[in-house]
Amino acid sequence: MITISLCMIVKDEQDVISRCLDSIKDIVDEIIIVDTGSTDNTKEIIKGYTDKVFDFEWVDDFSAARNYAFSKATKDFILWLDADDVILEEDREKFKELKQNLNNRIDAVMMKYNAGFDENGNVTLSYFRERLLNRRSNYQWMEPVHEYLKVSGKIINSDICITHKKEYESAKGRNLSIYQKAICQGVSLTPRALYYYARELYYNEEYYNAIRYFKRFLDTEEGWVEDNINACYILSICYNELNDKKNMLDVLLKSFKYDTPRAEICCQLGYYYFDNKDYERAIFWYKLALELEKPVDSWGFISHDHWDYIPCMQLCVCYDKLGNIEEAIKYNNKAEEYKPNDSAVAYNKEYFESINK
Repeated sequence: MITISLCMIVKDEQDVISRCLDSIKDIVDEIIIVDTGSTDNTKEIIKGYTDKVFDFEWVDDFSAARNYAFSKATKDFILWLDADDVILEEDREKFKELKQNLNNRIDAVMMKYNAGFDENGNVTLSYFRERLLNRRSNYQWMEPVHEYLKVSGKIINSDICITHKKEYESAKGRNLSIYQKAICQGVSLTPRALYYYARELYYNEEYYNAIRYFKRFLDTEEGWVEDNINACYILSICYNELNDKKNMLDVLLKSFKYDTPRAEICCQLGYYYFDNKDYERAIFWYKLALELEKPVDSWGFISHDHWDYIPCMQLCVCYDKLGNIEEAIKYNNKAEEYKPNDSAVAYNKEYFESINK
């Protein structure tokens, strides 16, 4: 059976660190925590789980801190988690089974990261991350923010999920300031960094600059296909925020050059036509989103609601606008199949009951 080192970087995580470590402590063989400057009780709590606690001076570089944590590992494989991650019981059992059976010749195990949830706890956003790494492969973290491991060799996808249970938002503008500091120091952003910098600009509602950097990213023609498509999607949102409908439509259609349609793109095209009160064409794109086969093993972001719930709800509204109440009710009922306790579905039901009296 393989052995596992858990390597984490933390700062001021007293509210969540025990929850994380309790979910993994009986699976891993070694816990290594690198603290980057906590001023609360984080380190004291951690010492109840491990004596391998190290200080690391924060230098605005997540990769530097993670690589330092990895350098302290001594076991066969390295697992990394963030303090607000947990492994739920079903996934803990799967993880134990994986540990028992994993071939030591595997270089990396990808695990699904459940990162977004609706009001009822349903997963709305997930994607695979390079999560369990063979120490002999000596993978190194890259990029100061939105860091990643460039894995290669024998890689497998696992059905084990890591669940992100964020209790509070990250400091607003933190990632953006790291990028901007690097740019001021003359650092040339890689294509991947251009993409993530553009995302940070978008999150901070700097739409003009976000557009500029997304376009720079796409112009490199070196981006990962999933990032290219997602860049087109977010660009369309930026253009919509600026009421630039022409460029919104153009960039959505541009996404088709990279691969077959994604549900997010189809829903956004549906929204474009819906906003123009062109309900027939909106229906075409929402129906197409429903017909697409949702990726299973793709490492890209999967916004689950765009593949079922959102198009159903929008089709309900479109058919209602066209006076086709029967079809509207049909799609509201279909949306309920995906989200049985959804408040919007319940509201629509009351609405249809009222107009049918």
